[in-house]
Amino acid sequence: MSKKRILPATSISTANPTKAERVSDTAPSFWKINRNVAILFTLLGFLLYSYSLSCEYVLDDQIVYTDNQFVKKGFGGIGDILRKETFVGYFGEQKDLVTGARYRPLSLITFAIEHQFFNKPVYDAYKSTPEKQVFRKDKFGKDLYLAPAAVGHFNNILLYILSTLLLFRVLSMLFPNDEEKPWFFTLPFVASLLFLLHPIHTEAIANIKGRDEILTFIGSFGALYYILKWQKQIGSGNLLKAGVVFFLGLLSKENAMTFLAIIPLTLHFFTDATRKQIQTSLFVLLTTFMIYFLIRFNVVGYILSNGKEITDVMNNPFYGMTGGERMATVIYTLGLYIKLLFVPINLTHDYYPYQIPIMNWGRWESILSLATYVGLGLFALWGLRSKNYVAYCVAFYLATLSIVSNVPFSVGTFMNERFVYLSSVGFCMLLAYWATKTLPKWIPQNIQGINLVGGILVAVLALGYTVKTLTRVPVWKNALSLNSAAIVVSPNSARANLFMGTALFNDAKIKPEPERKELMYRGQSYVQKAVKIVPNYNSAIHMLSGLDAEVYAYDKNLDTLLTKFQGYMPFRDKLTVENQATGEVFMDLYLKFLTSQQNVPKLITFYRNIIPIFSEQKKDYKNAIRYLQSALQLAPQDPWFNEQMAKMKSLLPNSGNGGLQQPQQAPTQQTLQMPIKK
Repeated sequence: MSKKRILPATSISTANPTKAERVSDTAPSFWKINRNVAILFTLLGFLLYSYSLSCEYVLDDQIVYTDNQFVKKGFGGIGDILRKETFVGYFGEQKDLVTGARYRPLSLITFAIEHQFFNKPVYDAYKSTPEKQVFRKDKFGKDLYLAPAAVGHFNNILLYILSTLLLFRVLSMLFPNDEEKPWFFTLPFVASLLFLLHPIHTEAIANIKGRDEILTFIGSFGALYYILKWQKQIGSGNLLKAGVVFFLGLLSKENAMTFLAIIPLTLHFFTDATRKQIQTSLFVLLTTFMIYFLIRFNVVGYILSNGKEITDVMNNPFYGMTGGERMATVIYTLGLYIKLLFVPINLTHDYYPYQIPIMNWGRWESILSLATYVGLGLFALWGLRSKNYVAYCVAFYLATLSIVSNVPFSVGTFMNERFVYLSSVGFCMLLAYWATKTLPKWIPQNIQGINLVGGILVAVLALGYTVKTLTRVPVWKNALSLNSAAIVVSPNSARANLFMGTALFNDAKIKPEPERKELMYRGQSYVQKAVKIVPNYNSAIHMLSGLDAEVYAYDKNLDTLLTKFQGYMPFRDKLTVENQATGEVFMDLYLKFLTSQQNVPKLITFYRNIIPIFSEQKKDYKNAIRYLQSALQLAPQDPWFNEQMAKMKSLLPNSGNGGLQQPQQAPTQQTLQMPIKK
């Protein structure tokens, strides 16, 4: 590999440009010359993702959009979005569920604007009839008004196309026109085309929540664009513009901070920028970052931790691992990113415990991945001095991946494909370099300026990426299609199994018998597997209790149902509360329904078994009293129940009866809600 950098020293000059040069460098002139590229990328973007316009809200869209109270206020919620941690609009308070919490207001602001202009009532498909349309309720019990999902998907596609055009614009500033090659075989075009087509980006674009990744990309590359213009001395105001768009990138997602390294690195590799110019640009970026950091700290209240350990493996997948296991698992997942970039098959949205297995340093996969990344890091350092282009691509990939790598801190999951939306640029630039620069040197067989081997490589990659993306996007149609695809690729993920079971449960509610029964049994089997993978998976236990009740409605095996409920009781305080006034979970409601069905003897035995769980094991006297009250309704003269009640009341004065109410029917379909990743 040549140690010479790709660009001549005059490619981005520090010399004072003439007025004509200033005019020719303006964006309208550039896009007039390259309007064929703009048209092609726009058409390709809509071709690839037009199907997503028919897709629904899925996954964490519920947190950031459909059930986010700030978003649903439209313009009126923007102030709260800026002043509160990102999840507060969903939970009503700051939960601190993941390391560092989250402060990503910009994407939520765009959602609020969409809601302001496009909201309309959402009706419940399960309850509406031709005679009467019933409003769907949100998690707070309020009538649900939302912008159609198509609006969000359309805007994601537009922003995705914009990010590709911005990438092409920046690369065109770094690489001079090669008059010997047609426009469609230049490095900027090929790199941008591969980025546009790469299937690993489907999660970021087809899932509305992925907008934070796209906006971060635009803010980061927008800052680089204005810094490059400033370095060419085309208006000192470009420094201010760089700071503004960089700030917006940071407000989208923390990943933008990696451009504190990328922008100086780019100036060093591709321009004749003086040390003072690099320092000045870095000062502007650092000042912007400090403003963002202070705002974030003021909102969240801490940097990475509030002092409480996160013990939920769905938000801290490394909990319970040794230090060696944690690092071996992290390094293994980093190897998977490289694998998926080169061979983007078996894509999935779910890499939760334990689809990624707990690794150790006795596994060859972790050792190979470690050797690969050590080699890449050393090569990037070596190429820094010689300004080797391949080294720049590697450095770009490593720097932008670092913040989501789980190495400095846990990001709340093992990995996600959307995490490499920014990092994949380094990979696409490298492929473009091999196709347009390296192969023509090795195999100099050209046809009208196009290297034969390089052209074939680009064509094969473009075709393969296109086919894979077109087949991947429909997976995001709805919860059932998404989870049906995920369970094939991620069969060992507790979350994938839970979500598949939940999707089947929701689908069963609108199906006739016997299909409904079959779907309920299938759903139960998936959620049972989720609990087997992660025994203390609270959302799965909550969902399984509902599905067990549905199955009981068919088999009438009360012994089996009560045995299962008894097994879930140690986790009761972590389950979803269905009645906020009384604090009752789903099992409480269903036990009252069973009481109304006169299942007295078996229920008395059940209460005798579970009350010690709360009174003796958990020292949870409030819930011990709750179940003693239910037991005494069945056996008011029972001496053991009365003795236990007196004892609990002495330990918990002013207990009262909690305002418990007797349901008149089985509560399953009325109360059970789909659990989500929090």
